[in-house]
Amino acid sequence: MKKIFYSGLALLLFGAATTKAQDTVETTIGTDFVSSYVWRGMELGDVSMQPALGVSYKGLSLSVWGSVGLSDPADTKELDLTLAYSVGGFNIGVTDYWFNAGLDPLNHYFKYAADYTNHVFEANAGYDFGFASLQWYTNFAGNDLVEATGKLAYSSYLEISVPFKLGDVDWTATAGAVPFATDFYGTDRFAVTNLALTAAKNIQVTDTFSIPVFAQVEANPYSKSAFLVFGITLQP
Repeated sequence: MKKIFYSGLALLLFGAATTKAQDTVETTIGTDFVSSYVWRGMELGDVSMQPALGVSYKGLSLSVWGSVGLSDPADTKELDLTLAYSVGGFNIGVTDYWFNAGLDPLNHYFKYAADYTNHVFEANAGYDFGFASLQWYTNFAGNDLVEATGKLAYSSYLEISVPFKLGDVDWTATAGAVPFATDFYGTDRFAVTNLALTAAKNIQVTDTFSIPVFAQVEANPYSKSAFLVFGITLQP
């Protein structure tokens, strides 16, 4: 199915589950521009713009994230809503993914029937240990059915990330796996689908303005594919 490697602004908003609680309402707005759209080891589009909007208060956050192709008009458009909560290192969240592909009536946003929708609903839970974070994701409703039976597949994904500093650049090493066969991730067994190394750095433009940039090299051992993604984050 769909989604990109999260970075820059997307990490800030969709990764709000790992942010610390604050005593005032915080709002974040901005967009990422990426050279290609890669998510959990799957390439889902070419050059894309990925805007995001989020609000958070005392560990509770609500965010909206989207993606639209810039170089290929045929790329799937996406709109995701995430409600998340974090306390200490623990976090939970629920995401509604929606994908607008082609001209099929299924693309109507307000179609929610299990056998007639382009929405996928995912729950996640994880813990940030400081030196590493662990996340588990499972689809619990929507367009994630077993074709032979019509029953929900409960497609899942497990990921561990380790941040570190090298020179004056922030790095993150990531490993992700799909625990069982699922059409959603295109696997027929347990499979390691995502091995990635991400570097992020702020480029100082003036004394008061900087532009975050990031690059990620990513490999999918299961599909025998590899990607190099570069992105820029624009944020007020």
